[in-house]
Amino acid sequence: MTKLLKKGAILALSTILLAGCGGGGGNGGNGGGSASTDVDPATLAFPLAEKAEISGLTSFPVGTESDPNKRTIFKRLEEATNVHVNWKSIQSDVWGEKIKLEMANIKTLPEFVFSAGFGDTDLLKYGKQGVIIPVEDYIDKYMPNLKKVFEQAPEYKSMCTDADGHIWALPWIEQLGYEKTAIQTIDNMPYINKAWLDFLGLSVPTTTDEFEKVLIAFRDNADKLKAEFKIDGEIIPMSFIMNDGGQDPMVLINGFGEGIGDADPGRHIAVNDDKKVVCTASQEGFKKGLEWLHKLYAENLIDKEAFTQEWSTYVAKGKSGRYGVAFTWDIANVAQVSIDDLIAGKNWIPLPMLQADTKNLTPDNGSFTSGFDRGRCVVTSTAKNPALVCAWLDQMYAPLQSPQNNWGTYGEDDDFDIFEMDKNADGEPMLKHAWLGDASPVEVREAEAVGGPLAILDSYYGKYVTCPDDAQYRLDWIKDIYTPDMHTKYIIPNVFMTTDDTKKCSDLQADITKAINTAKSDWVMNGFDDAAYNKLQDDLKKYNIDELLGIYQDYVDEYYK
Repeated sequence: MTKLLKKGAILALSTILLAGCGGGGGNGGNGGGSASTDVDPATLAFPLAEKAEISGLTSFPVGTESDPNKRTIFKRLEEATNVHVNWKSIQSDVWGEKIKLEMANIKTLPEFVFSAGFGDTDLLKYGKQGVIIPVEDYIDKYMPNLKKVFEQAPEYKSMCTDADGHIWALPWIEQLGYEKTAIQTIDNMPYINKAWLDFLGLSVPTTTDEFEKVLIAFRDNADKLKAEFKIDGEIIPMSFIMNDGGQDPMVLINGFGEGIGDADPGRHIAVNDDKKVVCTASQEGFKKGLEWLHKLYAENLIDKEAFTQEWSTYVAKGKSGRYGVAFTWDIANVAQVSIDDLIAGKNWIPLPMLQADTKNLTPDNGSFTSGFDRGRCVVTSTAKNPALVCAWLDQMYAPLQSPQNNWGTYGEDDDFDIFEMDKNADGEPMLKHAWLGDASPVEVREAEAVGGPLAILDSYYGKYVTCPDDAQYRLDWIKDIYTPDMHTKYIIPNVFMTTDDTKKCSDLQADITKAINTAKSDWVMNGFDDAAYNKLQDDLKKYNIDELLGIYQDYVDEYYK
């Protein structure tokens, strides 16, 4: 590891930094760890001459190694830095409830939370309470890797900074594509069963009318499909999980009315081409699109359980081969299909956007800056030497380290690795994704990766790391199939609101989102008339939809200005 900073550059600042930012021990220095206070920030360089200890809190996936220090990635980091981390680890399926309890007890809180995943409200609340410390000064002085990321992609620094100029957390950044080619522009990707189309002699539909005819063909030829593909269970022309992010079917209604669709099921807002923030549930396309979806439901083309089923049920039916159309991030998670088949366009393929009144795909809000989590990691006020903690956390942002933290590593003593250590075209070290065979990429990653704060920029691919196969084919689909139909000019950016605005939006969205999501499910199943549609609009007014739109409008205006 290179020396982080020359002694002369920080000697004069070290006393001020440590006194003003919690370096003197926070709340009496009685945090949950045993960080060394003997490491002088003025001469901080890795590996340390003498071993130091810091304390951290993290999570681990169910069924994987619970002790972070037994993971290869952290073993190597300890060797490279001579810093030992005393970890407290919580199983990820109970993280949400337990992290609140941890943050409420400052006396036992470790010095940093590695996989916090805090929302804006949490960051501002804990910052105001003095539970966490701002890290912008530490980034400038002790975090050269993250500082370089911010210099290369300054939009991320802006998105991490609150209205008062503070950075309360270290981010997770995963760039895969950019703006309208970003992998996050479409979450609930629609997939169609190509094997069924080929068997029935059908073409891939391009309009809503053609799509409806294909679903009818799946329904009417159910016995033939079951016999040909040896399917146990009823044929389901189309399935989804209503109001469930990537499994929501509303991507289908983008072609109706104004072509805005409903790409944000959590907030139901969008920006039109006049840079005006609108409620998607108040657009003509929402009304016409739900009328069409109800028609499909009435024709027995939609899974009757699509409004109540959980993920496990959705997957079980999909893995049984019963779906003609499904929605998810990656169809390999829902259907029996290999990566090779997906790359070759066999068995399952992405369904292109359908022509109705128009043809458009509104990208997901916040997606143009790709994968981003503003609240991934926080440094708590119990940190006895926050300069050391931040310097250690900065190692996560090294270009060869971030891909390992995100996806997995190389050279482990087991049957598989995510990476092989290779060389790029210039003969420099590069992580090359290994062939996993029949192993599940998700399972391998969970077994090896550590998550936490990291940054992978588009410029890293081919230089520091190869692009994962299961991301590359999705990126290719987006670029070739969906980007050409993204006629929408603007999206809601990923902005850091003030405490008051964050709370107002959260309070307002609770009733607004519930009303819209309830209407979506009810109307697709039971149909609706103008009176029901008008009542929803009246209810949204009662729930102060205009105030919500106004808050977002201010941030949109400022961002695009």
